[in-house]
Amino acid sequence: MALLVTLIQGGGAGFDQVPAVQRILQAAGADIEWDEYLAGFAAVERGLPPLPEAMLRRVCESGLALKTKLLVPPDGKRLNYNVQFRRALGLFASVRPLKNLRGLPARFQNVDILVIREITEDLYAAIEHEVVPGVVQSIKVVTEAACRRFFRFAFDWARSQGRKLIHCVHKANILKLADGLILESFRAAARDYPELQTKEIIVDNCCMQMVSKPQQFDVMVMGNLYGDIVSDLAAGVVGGISATAGINIGDGIRVYEAFHGGSREQIGVNRANPLPLLFPALDLLEAAGQQERAARVQAAVETVLTAGQVRTPDLGGNATTTEFADAIVAAL
Repeated sequence: MALLVTLIQGGGAGFDQVPAVQRILQAAGADIEWDEYLAGFAAVERGLPPLPEAMLRRVCESGLALKTKLLVPPDGKRLNYNVQFRRALGLFASVRPLKNLRGLPARFQNVDILVIREITEDLYAAIEHEVVPGVVQSIKVVTEAACRRFFRFAFDWARSQGRKLIHCVHKANILKLADGLILESFRAAARDYPELQTKEIIVDNCCMQMVSKPQQFDVMVMGNLYGDIVSDLAAGVVGGISATAGINIGDGIRVYEAFHGGSREQIGVNRANPLPLLFPALDLLEAAGQQERAARVQAAVETVLTAGQVRTPDLGGNATTTEFADAIVAAL
């Protein structure tokens, strides 16, 4: 029986990434039934709602989605559609596996990090107001309930992946109440997982350590803002967006998504790198029990990258999206 996956097309680079990824997965023998929806600014341009109710219902029903980045209007005046999407589905944690990819140049080798980020609170609650003209205030929201749910999930995920060490990234030396509550919740959760070693690290020191000796990190857990920064920093450490994938988690829902994307005006038509969407798709396959097919595609990608003959412009080459996908299919 085919695996039913809700496919969310956010436009821009996604218009080139999606058919490339579908073709690669089909060539590998993946048995997937795609239920595709248009969302974000790509939907708005066609007179449709940015987050169709039918799409949200379908994600809840199937529990699985593959999503490109949802582009926002060029004026930037509307709320980020990706944040709205997470809120609409009650997604509360983001998992970013970040490790070296054979054939992809990187500043460091032997890096294999899981960055797990809480995505409902913090400054991303976007509660802001102007106190008086020229003075604005942004509120950082931290609740014990959200922290406990998040850390329980993070420890469970780390244990299921056979991880050994968890760092909690914070700034409790300054934000004694907000990040103090985060640390208290982390320590409380840790007591139920005695087999996992835990450490605490201040966010600025964490960034310095990431670009000095990233191999020391195994699992890193943190709030929304720090997680956004550290996950992108870690992507740079292992070779850029081509080595990244992401999974956003809710109750009974997993959304595998490309966190990086852009408009065709920025990237060009048929010039997008398909890997930022392909790797989340491979994580989805693995979770659905199609590990052998995912492993074959992973090996094919590494073969193409190692050969170095076919690369998209962001990887230093001049291949089109189609040509890159063709090379991966041939390597299968």
